[in-house]
Amino acid sequence: MKITKKHLSKSVIASLAALLLPICVQAATDDAKKMHKLYEDNCASCHGSDHGGFIAPGLNSESLKGRSPTALRSIIMTGSFDTLMPPFYGRLTDDEIRGLVKHLQATPKQANPAWTIDDIKASIKVYVKDESTLPAKPTYEIDDINNIIGVAARGKYGRGLGSKAVFINSVTHKEIGEIATGTAAHIIDYDPANPRWAYVKNDTAEIFKVDLYSMQIVRSVKTGFNGPGLGVSRDGKYIMAGSYVPHNAVILDAKTLEPLKTFELEGIDPDGKMVSSDSGMIIGTPFADIFAIALENAGQVWVVDLKEGFPVTKIENVGRHLHDAFLTHGGSKLMVASYDDSIVTAIDLKERKIIKKLEAGCVPHVGGGAAVEVDGRTLGFGTNFGDCDKMVVSVWDLDKMEVVKQVPVAGGTESPAAHANAPYVAVDIISKDRRARTVQLIDKKSLEVVKTLDVGGHAYFPEYSADGKFLYISAGYSGDEVVVYDSTSLQKIASIAMESPAGLFSHGRTKYMTRGLSPDEMKGAK
Repeated sequence: MKITKKHLSKSVIASLAALLLPICVQAATDDAKKMHKLYEDNCASCHGSDHGGFIAPGLNSESLKGRSPTALRSIIMTGSFDTLMPPFYGRLTDDEIRGLVKHLQATPKQANPAWTIDDIKASIKVYVKDESTLPAKPTYEIDDINNIIGVAARGKYGRGLGSKAVFINSVTHKEIGEIATGTAAHIIDYDPANPRWAYVKNDTAEIFKVDLYSMQIVRSVKTGFNGPGLGVSRDGKYIMAGSYVPHNAVILDAKTLEPLKTFELEGIDPDGKMVSSDSGMIIGTPFADIFAIALENAGQVWVVDLKEGFPVTKIENVGRHLHDAFLTHGGSKLMVASYDDSIVTAIDLKERKIIKKLEAGCVPHVGGGAAVEVDGRTLGFGTNFGDCDKMVVSVWDLDKMEVVKQVPVAGGTESPAAHANAPYVAVDIISKDRRARTVQLIDKKSLEVVKTLDVGGHAYFPEYSADGKFLYISAGYSGDEVVVYDSTSLQKIASIAMESPAGLFSHGRTKYMTRGLSPDEMKGAK
């Protein structure tokens, strides 16, 4: 065959293509890796390592289908008003933002990545090898360690120097220590048996064992990729942690943080489907040597016995989309919120069965719980995420397990707080407008809203001090402070500056174990 100029051109082009294709593929792969790291470093702690959502919506090709790249770029640049999302203009370059938008719109929700018991073991870090060298008492002035309140400070970008757990003396309202958590601190729990230990979990599922006497990290472990579930057993020997990613939970030795057993979270949901599930709340109880864990998507609560093999009792058909819960009656009753059914399900942990499903307004969210004795009956208060036609706080008689009243409030609510020595139940308003700066106070006796406090920033997670004399509230987003009120006069008496404070956790809970009930009021306690 005679080779023409035309054939030569085709041959050259083919050769060039063969040479360039691997280079182009490698460049595309490198770019994808770069964008994935950009996502992990700036977005995953809120939107989920699997792109499927965590405390913020999922960002993937399905959830963003039809969305304008320009609109998505604008949201990343400017942030989202009255949410946790800050502006990334100046933090990321324009090219990075454009690349990130393209990456998100092309990336499906990822398969559930593995994080095995061996991965957990390998992640353990030891900062203090010999705990006997730690001080025998607090190295700062405090009359009772129960007066500590821990604050989960997120930091502006959910990571960096502002992400930490801050500890405050709730008598003096002064900071007494802090520990860096790398990414946003999410939950703080305390050892009921030894007051010196606290456990802090961040948004990327790292758990830090903290010595409260010296205010330093002793050990840490990574139990997954994200998920807030954390509980400590009543004897302080075990920790249980759960994840959204992957769908599992683990029991750890509380002293060493060594993993002892993992659990795959799956089961038949209330609609008869076998599902793999996120971990909802995990809670230890003063009632028994058990943990209770909610399987969010499977509609089940598992009771895990803390004995050889850690056997599980499964309570099914609790509700659709379970999330948070609180204890009452000496820890023998568990009140579990079910978002999609607008109910709270009462569970008897002794009998390990459902007592009753109670009406709970619109998208119930009970936070850490609020239970308090009023005129001889134990009342529980439940908040509701929903901005709907039924924006209420539900009040239940927890002795009779019946609805007492649904109190109209100014908007959706997230977390209630009550105390035996305080006259009001505090609820945070989370509606996306100026009302989100407010906390409303419900009189325990009249069950009416009697006062609204404007805290100066997005107000959430009210918490009473151990003695009930003071009400602490996070003023996040634009506020960047924790504000303190006299619980009776409701006069503002102090503020503590920090970057994006979120959850508030009183050490006194380990003494009372359920918000609002002092030891002599915990019905059923033996």
